Amino acid sequence: MEPENKKILIITYYWPPAGGPGVQRWLKFVKYLPDFNFQPIVYIPENPTYPIIDNDLLNQVSEKAIVLKHKIFEPYQLASFFSKNKTKKISSGIIPNQKKQSFLDKVFLWIRGNLFIPDARVFWVKPSVVYLEKYIVDNNIDTIITSGPPHSLHLIGLKLKQKTGVKWFADFRDPWTTIGYHKSLRLSKYAAKKHKQLEKQVMNTADEIIVTSKTTKTEFQAITTKPITVITNGYDVEPVISKALDTKFSLAHIGSFLSDRNPIILWESIQELLAEIPTFKDDLQIKLIGAISQEVLTTIAQFGLNNYLNNLGYVSHSEAIEHQKKSQVLLLIEIDSRDTKSIIPGKLFEYMVSNRPIVAIGPKDSDFSEIITQTNTGVFFEYTEKEKLKKVILEYYNLFLEGKLRSNGVGLQQYSRKNLTKELVKLLNK
Repeated sequence: MEPENKKILIITYYWPPAGGPGVQRWLKFVKYLPDFNFQPIVYIPENPTYPIIDNDLLNQVSEKAIVLKHKIFEPYQLASFFSKNKTKKISSGIIPNQKKQSFLDKVFLWIRGNLFIPDARVFWVKPSVVYLEKYIVDNNIDTIITSGPPHSLHLIGLKLKQKTGVKWFADFRDPWTTIGYHKSLRLSKYAAKKHKQLEKQVMNTADEIIVTSKTTKTEFQAITTKPITVITNGYDVEPVISKALDTKFSLAHIGSFLSDRNPIILWESIQELLAEIPTFKDDLQIKLIGAISQEVLTTIAQFGLNNYLNNLGYVSHSEAIEHQKKSQVLLLIEIDSRDTKSIIPGKLFEYMVSNRPIVAIGPKDSDFSEIITQTNTGVFFEYTEKEKLKKVILEYYNLFLEGKLRSNGVGLQQYSRKNLTKELVKLLNK
C-alpha cells in the first residue's frame, strides 16, 4: 500500500496565465512535487493584475495540483484609470531612471512605496488569512510555503504561523529591502523603517528561509539566525522542436531590459566592430525579446544601431525557448550595483542548456558569474571590461563565420527542475 501524499500549501501570487520569470519557480516545483509523495495545494488570487500574460503556460499546470483562488483588491486596478501603461510598467519592475522620471512617475512611485507597505498586494493579506486559517484546520495541513515578491505574501505566512502554529517556509525569489528597485520607490523614513521591521519579523518568525543565491543568504544571515537554504532557479526539459540557427550573427537578450541594465560597453563594442570589420554590418542582428525600457531603445539609436535591431516584444515562454536555442549568442545583463550581486536571473539556467554561448555583464563578484564560469557556458564581464568584451564578441563572430560557434556546458544536471525539487523535498522532510 502506497503512503498517502503529504499535503503542502503553497501561497504564491504569480501563476498561469501570468507570464514572465516570477511564475516559473513554483509552477515547476508543483509539477515535480507529486513524484516525491507531496500533494501541492496552490493558493493564488482569483482576479490578479498580471503585467504579462502567457496563456500557453496554463497547459503546464500539473493535473495533480489543487488550486485555490480568492479575490484580491489591488490599487493598480484603480491607478490604471489614470495611466494604464505606467502602472503596468511599474508593476512589472520597469522603473524609469530617477533623473528621467516625469512628475507622474514620481507620484506613482511615491504612492507605491509609501502607502502600500510592503507592496500593492497588501490588501490580500487579511482576507487570505481568514480563508486559509479555516482551510488549514479543516484539511489538516501542517506545512505552508510563501513565495515573494510580492513580499506581502510573507505577511500571510506570518499571520498563519501565529494563528495555527503551522510549519512555515518563506521562499525569497528576490531580496526584500536590498533589491535594486527598492531605492527608487521614494520612501519616507517611516516607510523605509516599516519595510525593515516587517522583513526582520518575517525572517525571525518563519521556521525555514529559502533563497535563490549565496549572496542573499549572507545578507539574510545578518538579520536572522533561522536556517537559510539556497535553492536556485533552474531549467526544465522543454518540448521545443529544434529550429535551424539564425543565419545572422544574432545577439539575443530575452526578458525585461530595464533602464538601469543599459550596457553602454556593449553598444560601444558593437559600434566599433561595425566600423572595423567590413562584413560585420551584413551579419549583425541585435534581437530583443520582452519588455524593453525606452531608455535602452534610445541608447541603441544614439549608437547608430537601429538598422541592426530586431525588437520582437513579449513572446510566449515556448517561443522564448525557441529563440534561445536558435540565436547565435545570448546576452545576460544585470544592473551594475552592489545590491544586484545576489540576483541570478531565472533565464540563466534556460540559457545554459540552449547550447548557445552566453555573454554576461554585471557587477563584480556576481553570484551568476560563478555559475557561468563553473558550467563553461559563456563569459562574464564587469562594466569596466569593455576591451575584453569586444575581443570575445569578435572571437564569437569569427567562430560564427566558421560554423563552429556553440557552447559546451558541464555539470548542468544539478540545475534541472526535478533535481532542485529533490533538494526542496529534503528540506521539507527534515
